[in-house]
Amino acid sequence: MNILFHMYLSGDNPELLVGNFMGDFVKGPLGDAYPPRIRQGLMLHRKIDSFAQKDADFQASRLRLPAHYGLYRGILVDLFYDHFLAKGWADWSDTDLTHYLSRTRRIIETYRPIMPLRLQGLIPVMFDELLPSYSSIAGIESALRRMSKRVKRANPLAAGGGELTVHYAALRSDFERFMAAVQKFSTDMIDNCGTI
Repeated sequence: MNILFHMYLSGDNPELLVGNFMGDFVKGPLGDAYPPRIRQGLMLHRKIDSFAQKDADFQASRLRLPAHYGLYRGILVDLFYDHFLAKGWADWSDTDLTHYLSRTRRIIETYRPIMPLRLQGLIPVMFDELLPSYSSIAGIESALRRMSKRVKRANPLAAGGGELTVHYAALRSDFERFMAAVQKFSTDMIDNCGTI
């Protein structure tokens, strides 16, 4: 769940931001359940995820991690990329990260009533605990331990934080190349919203 990453790639439109933020919690056909611009944000989220699955740098990051993580490698890379974005935030945004999170939370809270109940309950945890901690390795390790407990079946996520330290430089290089590509991709999608 690369929350920060998806929020950042949403641009300046509040409803696109909200839809992109909700993306991991809304499954299946969208129909008319949400306003058009929020639906576009949900579709943007899906298209960014699809882009990542095909991107060579994202896949290189996945393959740097030991095979025993299996399908969880993608989740680990998502969190690691949120770390690199938070850690190097000043390279990607003119707005201070604390200010960005505060402003973004105000927007999210405005639309809270239309969000899935499970996501509504996680908003305080995301903005008070998780996102502010992502710039540190310890924060990512804590997030992975928390996530591991939420998954119903046995999983290796709790131990995954150590992989960030082991592969730090290579993962950061992958991230920087991927970020440049996905930023262009999402900007193009937003500029051509009819195609999202």
